[in-house]
Amino acid sequence: MGHKIHLDQNEKLVMFGVTHVFAIDGFSNKLLNHIVERIWPEVNNRVNFPLKTALLQLVDQEEIDMSDSLVKYCVSNLTCQLCQIGLTRMVKSWNAHRIPGKGIPNNLSGRGCPKKIPWELLPHSVEAAELYRQQLGSSLTTHSTFGVDPFSTEHDKITVENQFAEQYSDMSDVFCSAVNNDFSPYKQVLLCLINITQRNV
Repeated sequence: MGHKIHLDQNEKLVMFGVTHVFAIDGFSNKLLNHIVERIWPEVNNRVNFPLKTALLQLVDQEEIDMSDSLVKYCVSNLTCQLCQIGLTRMVKSWNAHRIPGKGIPNNLSGRGCPKKIPWELLPHSVEAAELYRQQLGSSLTTHSTFGVDPFSTEHDKITVENQFAEQYSDMSDVFCSAVNNDFSPYKQVLLCLINITQRNV
């Protein structure tokens, strides 16, 4: 069985342990059938660049040391959480906007296949990456460790997560501030996570 999936990755935040990979189905009439490269400018402007600006300021002001494995681990984990919030919002917005000559993706999807593809029909990530390499002659960046998990036990990790959640239960406000060029909440939350983690490892 053949697969018609377009894969692409975005590494604008790779220096902070974040890489986005999009898999766009090539069969439905939904907006996501558009070439994925048209989506990246939106992802960069709405998610990546504001977060990267905040992180670069922290590095430039020597408030975080990206050579420290624990710091790298915390930066990557928190930034991934914030990116997830941003990507979820961006996809909802993208699917609700009008495409000249085509319509609105959410409306177009009604004419397509409204069912989810069962997981067993999708290739495993390793197989999908190999298909990408074979068909396009290029490869995706393979998984690598960015920072080392500093926790010796799962209990220590849960303790940090709980202590952090007591102070910052909703990351949505932090993300909103960052994309509106108010980086102080993001910096404050990140430094808090680093401090809590350092105290509990």
